[in-house]
Amino acid sequence: MSVLHPGDTFPALTVSLPGAESLRLPDALAGGFGVVLFYRGSWCPYCNAQLRAFQRSLEKLAELDVRVVAVSVDDEATTKELIDRHGLRFAVGHSADAEAFAEATGAFVHDDPRYLESTGFVLDPEGRVIVSVYSSGAIGRLVPEDVAGLIRYLREHGGA
Repeated sequence: MSVLHPGDTFPALTVSLPGAESLRLPDALAGGFGVVLFYRGSWCPYCNAQLRAFQRSLEKLAELDVRVVAVSVDDEATTKELIDRHGLRFAVGHSADAEAFAEATGAFVHDDPRYLESTGFVLDPEGRVIVSVYSSGAIGRLVPEDVAGLIRYLREHGGA
């Protein structure tokens, strides 16, 4: 397991969405900037705050051509309830295989119960990592204001 560095191509991961749909990362984000969030679970207050923050910033991020995908080990019913509770309008995946996602990305895994620790990635339009944020616990995560500022900076300075 090794972490993803700037310039690395984000690994191919399939994210299961509620309703028997799925999307393939990074392909589903190709052509625009992407944010991929691994969250601990619907029970985590810090994760709920992060997801709500990205929802509140969704319009501003869309203006910058940024799409968001979040995923956890939660089951489909729990994920649907989370989406409904917060009115999330970005893709939220469920039933992630913690070991496989960690092996592919370097994310930390909590042992008991088994879940992915908070991890965030900002991807360029070609699916390469611009920024990776790894947390080994509840705090230390990507915030939408930083993502928007980073994308603006890259555009103004020819980095994107």
